[in-house]
Amino acid sequence: MTAVLGYASSREALTWAVSVLRARRGRFLTTTALFLTASAAGLVGPQLLGMIVDEVASGTRSTVRIDVLAGVFLGALLLTAWLRRAARWRAGALGEDLLAANRTQLVDRALALPLGQVEAVGTGALLSRATTDLDRVDSALRQGLPEVVTAAVTVVLTIVAMVVTSPLLALALLVGVPTIVFPTRWLWRRLPDAQRRMLDAWALLAARAHESTAGARTLDALGRVPSRRRGDHAALDGGVDSERDLRDLYVRWTPWLEISHVLPLAAVLLLGGWAHGQGLVSLGTVTTMVVYTQAVATPLETALWWVEDLMVAATALRRVLGVRVPSRPARRAVGPQTDAGLEVDGVRFAYRSGRPVLRGIDLRVPRGERWALVGGSGAGKSTLARLIAGVSVPDGGSVRVGGREVTSLDDDTLRSEVLLLTQEHHVFTGTVRDNLLLPAGAFTDDDLRAALDVVGLGPWLAGLSEGLDTAVGAGARTVPATVAQRLALARVVLADPGTVVLDEATSLLDTASAQRTERALDRVLAGRTVVAIAHRLHTAAAADRVAVMADGRIVEQGPPAELLAAGGEYARLVAAAS
Repeated sequence: MTAVLGYASSREALTWAVSVLRARRGRFLTTTALFLTASAAGLVGPQLLGMIVDEVASGTRSTVRIDVLAGVFLGALLLTAWLRRAARWRAGALGEDLLAANRTQLVDRALALPLGQVEAVGTGALLSRATTDLDRVDSALRQGLPEVVTAAVTVVLTIVAMVVTSPLLALALLVGVPTIVFPTRWLWRRLPDAQRRMLDAWALLAARAHESTAGARTLDALGRVPSRRRGDHAALDGGVDSERDLRDLYVRWTPWLEISHVLPLAAVLLLGGWAHGQGLVSLGTVTTMVVYTQAVATPLETALWWVEDLMVAATALRRVLGVRVPSRPARRAVGPQTDAGLEVDGVRFAYRSGRPVLRGIDLRVPRGERWALVGGSGAGKSTLARLIAGVSVPDGGSVRVGGREVTSLDDDTLRSEVLLLTQEHHVFTGTVRDNLLLPAGAFTDDDLRAALDVVGLGPWLAGLSEGLDTAVGAGARTVPATVAQRLALARVVLADPGTVVLDEATSLLDTASAQRTERALDRVLAGRTVVAIAHRLHTAAAADRVAVMADGRIVEQGPPAELLAAGGEYARLVAAAS
């Protein structure tokens, strides 16, 4: 089983954009109207400037008309600047709203992903889409989109004004069309693939950096730091190379952009000089057209450069929208329940096709019994634990709890029936109360204190100055590993599941802390069905029964004393541990 976060289609990205803009139709139309008004006001200035030139050229002795035109010209400039500022401000606010909607939807989709898929793709892959990709979308929505809209409207209205002012001189713009259209068409054909390669390369680097940081101690303990560093440097080189390939396209395109600015201006001057000499246009008209030509060049260049950012943002948006919840059969919230306990029948599973991890597991754990899974590394113990807890779905066979198929239960019902407790326990940023209220249900403060008392954290809570309101996690009070694991046990008490799966829940603690935590475990697990992956074999000795796994199969099972006396695989494991 390989899980990959893909890309949404361009149509899906466009549909998303249209839907969120439609939901904010009033604000979008107001922003668009401001841009149009600002662009229209900007066309007045060149006309006034041409009129001033004609007044001066006529040799008039009175300066009153010129002064009035100059004052109106200054007012038009100020009005244009104010309108553009207001339009950009509204566009920025709208962009922030769209970004918030996108980020909220991404979080909702990420939280709805099956746990197995989240673990398969890795947190780094999700993190890159929630940070780097959303930042690109943010920049485009708040800055790029307003700039492109302003520039596009300005260019269109300016060209219309040029045609109205002097159709003859407006023909000079045509000389710049080939030098801007064909090179830009060449560029835009190659940009999507280059941008996608770049985003994928930087996302891979971000994912590796996150995983290298999170697993730094493990890498150091296994002596894998040098090889991991080489892989990280290779990922960095890949990002740099992909960025360089993208920039190379722009290096080849930019000279044509500059030429496209110069040619129309030169053509307007030459054609305007000839037309003025022939008495076809006034000097003021030539001046107006020269200013218009320059007014077209600047926003056109701005729009073309921002289009790149918009295209990158569009690809990033497709990555963000590519985090989608896979369709799965409807799961029921309730169903028939028996006292059958845990039943595993013929379960097979493989992370990759042709490489089975579990090869047909059969297991019966009566309700209320405590079983231990033991075996060598790679035997399939953790994989079986994930299947029992419903984190992953078996390729074949079935897992039932209380007579109900685990894969048929909705998430809330499943978590109330089966809870997986691993060796890693995250302390969320917030208060102690926030960390305890993760299980679904209505709990009073007395319930929370009682749960902490059960796991032996009553004295720890009493030592906190603000009690349940004490802030913990990043930037607040540090929680030791042993306390973090007992907080997880308190959540088990509150969730009150019938079956608990322990995946080496105390293996990361030192011996003394592990023994204290295991005593708390005994109190929490009393009366529950328990399947525990035993890292320390003395834990297995305290179980009702032991199942020994090897090569994806259960090769031995029974009470620990009987297995030890039989001298089989379990006895060999105990002897090796001794």
